[in-house]
Amino acid sequence: MSASSQRRSEEFLKLSGQFKLGALVTEASHPITANLSEVAKQDIAAALDLLFQADGDVVTKFREFAASGRAEQIAAKMVDAIKGGGKIFFTGCGSTGRLSILLDAIWRDYWRNNPEFANRTFSVMAGGDYALIKSVEGFEDFTAFGEKQIADLGVSSKDVVFAITEGGETSFVIGTAWAGVKAGAKVYFVYNNPDDILCEHVQRSREVIQDARFEKINLTTGPMSITGSTRMQATSIQLCVMLTVLEMAARELSGQKADGVAKEFLAQLETLHANLRAPEFLVSLAQLVALEESVYRGGGKNNYFADHFGADVLTDTTERSPTYCTPPFRKFDDTAATESWAYLFVPESDAASAWGSILKRQPRCVEWSDAEICDLVSEDRFPRTQEIIRKISAAELLRFRIGMDGLKARPLGKGDSAIAVLSQSEASGLSSLGNYFNSQLETARQAGAQTALICFGSDPLIIQNSKFKTAFIPLSHSDFLLGGVTRVAVKLVMNALSTCTMVRLGRVLGNYMVWVVPSNLKLIDRATRYISKLTGWSYEAANALLFEIIEYVEPRMKSDQAYPPVVGMAVVRVKNHLTNEAAESFLQAQ
Repeated sequence: MSASSQRRSEEFLKLSGQFKLGALVTEASHPITANLSEVAKQDIAAALDLLFQADGDVVTKFREFAASGRAEQIAAKMVDAIKGGGKIFFTGCGSTGRLSILLDAIWRDYWRNNPEFANRTFSVMAGGDYALIKSVEGFEDFTAFGEKQIADLGVSSKDVVFAITEGGETSFVIGTAWAGVKAGAKVYFVYNNPDDILCEHVQRSREVIQDARFEKINLTTGPMSITGSTRMQATSIQLCVMLTVLEMAARELSGQKADGVAKEFLAQLETLHANLRAPEFLVSLAQLVALEESVYRGGGKNNYFADHFGADVLTDTTERSPTYCTPPFRKFDDTAATESWAYLFVPESDAASAWGSILKRQPRCVEWSDAEICDLVSEDRFPRTQEIIRKISAAELLRFRIGMDGLKARPLGKGDSAIAVLSQSEASGLSSLGNYFNSQLETARQAGAQTALICFGSDPLIIQNSKFKTAFIPLSHSDFLLGGVTRVAVKLVMNALSTCTMVRLGRVLGNYMVWVVPSNLKLIDRATRYISKLTGWSYEAANALLFEIIEYVEPRMKSDQAYPPVVGMAVVRVKNHLTNEAAESFLQAQ
């Protein structure tokens, strides 16, 4: 072990009491999916059913929320704020940060012809819009960063803030919550762990939960279907609740009645959940899991094509990297980085237009001055923070070419695949030669790539003659202005598809994500706990080993090159008494 890795471990252990989160319900193993990896080896459809069965926890919690009557009260606060000239903030990091961006985009899209209302919502993601693509090192761990990002947007006493954190303990989100309270805004703290457990184990959470100035929205659903992966049920229930509240607010501002929205949302959610577990749908989605698995095993790549669901698909594809250690999105001109396994393209001519289409506004990235950085971090942290800030600017975001101008940097061929994700209205013109989706899939097929589509709608006949592999998700006819249940359907299906694919590729053991990337303090704790559990070593010894391996792979991590899983390497090293190099070779052989 080097002196530097030992020092980093010691520094983490000094403050690990703030980030030892193993007692949280969201970090527990879900009993339904405990044997997920073994089931997936034998039967993909059965594994998918386990994932959707676990999503029943979302339905159960939403039923409880709908019956409480709180949705009406929260929506009324939003409407009052907007009518009073105020703004609505959604804040988060990681999966809740991407949720905040999605909520903002959905609201702005509905009000696209009414700028007065469209420009009242703001997303505040740790690391700015750049973090929609890639996790930004360190931002999640500092309350001061959250305070500054929301302060930069002018939070005031006229506003409403939804501080959304899956576990209820994220420092950045708590920082946005405190900034909102200090400004006099109405602050809702949205989270997914029991109050008593959070108050006992996490001081920063206790301070918020016990402060009467915050209104709490506790949405605990239980353990995640993939242990600790809060992008699953935790963020799904938050999406359901927030879209219900936004739907009510949109109706009120449109001069329509909002009565019965929560009840109708619940009814459609229950129908959706039943449809996702239908045998015929599971078989159709299983063939897409097999498709993606075969592509990645063969060293190929997959291009997703979307338009209306662009932000939804982008969220799922980018979340695969930190969860399963897959290569992140690659900038079009960064040929030294490992090619991304999955990517997204939308039908806009260039990157700037594409990002505007995804976000429904201009990108808003963190571009702080040196003076501003000095005010936030200690002198010894300044150089690293300055380096990070320079890499997450709007100019850097535009190097991810997700518009049509990026296709030439990522051509498909034999061994690759293309998958379109579209709504029923988008599928209605699928047979047309000029249709975006038909054109991209046909071009891919002619180049030798496999092709498929995922369609969400109420009429399966719309794609009955499709020449592509197809998964059709039946939805109830809905008059929802924001299409809330449809967006939930996209999330649940994409989560299940990507998760089951990664399980089949060996990146999950049981239901533990043993390929997790320890990119922040919470994930360092999680990786340490996994190593300890799988090796029998103490927490302290496991952490020291973790930092030694992080130091070994870090050059490749920072340059977006492929590298082995740190947890897997640790376990192999302990059980086989190997060096880092030998452990990596062992894993490659496996």
